[in-house]
This record gives sequence, C-alpha cells and structure tokens, in this order.
Amino acid sequence: MTTNTIPRKVTTSWRLKAIFTGSVGNLVEWYDWYAYSAFAIYFAPVFFPKGNATAQLLNTAAIFAVGFLMRPLGGWLFGSIADRRGRKTAMTLSVLLMSLGSLLIACTPSFASIGVAAPVMLLLARLMQGLSVGGEYGTSATYLSEVADPARRGFFSSFQYVTLIGGQILALGVQLLLQRLFLTPEELAEWGWRIPFIIGAALAVTALFLRRNMHESVNVETQKKDRGSVKALFRHHPRAVLTVVGLTMGGTIAFYTYTTYMQKFLINTVKLSKEESTLISLILVIIFACMQPLFGMLSDRIGRKPLLIGFGVLGTLFTVPLLTAISYAGSVYSAFFLILAALVIVSGYTSINAVVKAEMFPSEVRALGVGFPYAITVAIFGGTAEPIAFWLKDIGHESGYYWYVTFCIFISLLVYAYSRDSRKDSYMDKEQL
Repeated sequence: MTTNTIPRKVTTSWRLKAIFTGSVGNLVEWYDWYAYSAFAIYFAPVFFPKGNATAQLLNTAAIFAVGFLMRPLGGWLFGSIADRRGRKTAMTLSVLLMSLGSLLIACTPSFASIGVAAPVMLLLARLMQGLSVGGEYGTSATYLSEVADPARRGFFSSFQYVTLIGGQILALGVQLLLQRLFLTPEELAEWGWRIPFIIGAALAVTALFLRRNMHESVNVETQKKDRGSVKALFRHHPRAVLTVVGLTMGGTIAFYTYTTYMQKFLINTVKLSKEESTLISLILVIIFACMQPLFGMLSDRIGRKPLLIGFGVLGTLFTVPLLTAISYAGSVYSAFFLILAALVIVSGYTSINAVVKAEMFPSEVRALGVGFPYAITVAIFGGTAEPIAFWLKDIGHESGYYWYVTFCIFISLLVYAYSRDSRKDSYMDKEQL
C-alpha cells in the first residue's frame, strides 16, 4: 500500500493518523490566515497614510475582506482538484500557496518607504491567502468527514473547526508572547508584527511535509467522468448547494463577529487595552475550541439538526442583547463571560457545519460541493463583517450591526427548520470508504 491509496482494512490507528495529518495542516493554514487579523492593530499604520485609528483599521479590514473574494475561486479550484486528483493533492497545494502569502506580508516595506506599492503588495499577499484558504475549508472538511468512523463522524469532523480555531489560538498566543515577554509596544508597531508571518511561512514547511505523506480518503480512479465538475454539481445537486449557502450565512457572520472582530471591538468600543483584549480573546478561543468535540459528540447522539436549530433560535433572540451588553461591559470579567455565552451558542453551528455539508454530496463532487458555495457565502457575509461593523461605528450607528447579524442568523434558522437531518440521510452511509 502507498500513501496514495485507501487501505483495504481501515483500522482505528489509520483513522487517527489521517485525522491528525489533515488537522495539523489545517491548523497551520488558519494560523497564517488569522495572523493578519490579530496583528492588524499594529501594522495598519505601516501600510496606510497617517490618520485616525478607525480609518486605518477600516482600510486594513477592507483588504481582509478582499481576501475573502478570492475564496470562491479557491473553493472552485481546489475543490475540483480534490474531486478529480484526490484530497491529498489539493491540500498540499493549498498550504504551499498560504506560506508564500505569509512570506510576502513579512517582507513588504512600509508605506513611508515605497508609498502606494505597500498596500498593493499587502493586497496581493492577501489574495494569495484567500485563494488558499478558500480551497482549504472544503477539502479538509471533506477529508476529515471521509476518514472518520461513521458512528462518530460528528465528533471527528469537529476537529476541522478545532484546528481552524487553533490557528487563531496560535496567532493570539504568538501575539501575547511578543506583547508580554519579548517586545515593547514600540518595537511591535515598528517591526515586531512581521515575526508571526515569518513563523507562519516556516510552519507551512512542516505542514507541507506531513501532507505529502498523508493517506488518500477517496479513490478517484473509480469515480465518474464528471467528478469535480461545477456543471454536474449544479445540475444534480442544486438544492444541496442552496442549503449550504443558507446553512453558512448566519453561522459565518456570528463566528467572525465573536472571534476575529471581537478583539477590535473590545479595543475600539469597550476601550480595553490591546494587551487585555488579546488575553481575553486567547482564553476564550481556547475554551471555544474545546467545546467543538463535545458538541460534535452530541450531534452523533441526537442528530445534527437540533444543534443547528438551537444556534438559530438562541442567536436570533440574544445577539442584540449580548452585543449591547458587551459594549457597556464595566470590567474585563463581565466582557469575558458575555462573549463566552455567545460562543456557546455559536458552537451549535461551528462544531458540525463541516460534516453536515459533507454528508449532503456524493464523493465525486463532495469537496467542490462543500467548498465552493461555502466560500461564496463566507466572502459575502464573513469577509464583510468587520468592514460593515467599522463603517457603522464610524457613522455613529454601531448598534445597526447587531441587528444585521441577527437578521442573517434568522435567515439561516429558516433553512435549518426546513432541512433534513444529514445524519439520518447521508451520502457517506451509501458509499463505502
């Protein structure tokens, strides 16, 4: 047996090794992606002309959003590669592209040195990262779902979000270490923010090695001729594609609101220090990551739909009260527990969204079906979350963003209510690994 083929006898050790290999690479990819958001508070003045802090963050967030525009292209490109050439090939190429984007950010001179070329180079790097991460979600979600024990698919596939969140934990951890132990605020703002991007590029080499030796989860030689075809996806599975869009809409905007945007919210609105905001964010996302397998195990027992309904109902009812309360938080502790309550609600979506989508498609278009419509939705709603939030704050209507998030979650709730439970009607149970 080679690492490119499926073993005849699938053992527990094989599954664990495959999940570890896929997860570690996923963690590195998402570390690189989130390092941009975590360190934007430092490098925003470096790449843009001097002005008020909110305007600089708005410009940086806009490039963050533009990176999301490449994600649909990445979802299509790497999804097609994964369905036609195998998951391994697509996942190896995606992590290589991500490392190149991080290295470019680390090496880009400041606006004071090269003028407008600085934000242009930053934009180019972010486009590369957007293309990479757009393909990463669909292929890694598909891979982890395919190699999991069918009876514990919710639990094992939840590690896709564990490592996705783990990337953010690693980025915040690096930031905290630099803030507290190694660099002064002046050094961080001047050159220290480049360090995490250098680390990300180096870590990608390790991930690349692991993925080169990973097992394949599907035998593409036995698939149909139209595998990985967008035409076949929309012709034979239009309802599933639209369902992925609806499933993702509310969940992705809630996720980005309470994770990547929340760090800036605590600084810009709650008026906490950068160090306090980083520490709170780090502890919260660690707890958040630990919650994912627990919710995943619960979905294996009671089904996927009850968890999605729970997120939809609670998110619709409590988003405005929670964000309003956080904005008026009188202490670090009150802000911490309010955000924690929000993350418990969001876990009803994040823990199982990967497996729900993977169970909706046959293997010949699974990576494409999971990644492409998801990437389009995240580009529209996840990528614009921060710019919309900053813009509404800048014009004096910050609370409008709270209602916007609520509306998106409510739309997803309607989709959850009229969708079948994928655990009871899964394509994966009709196919043999």
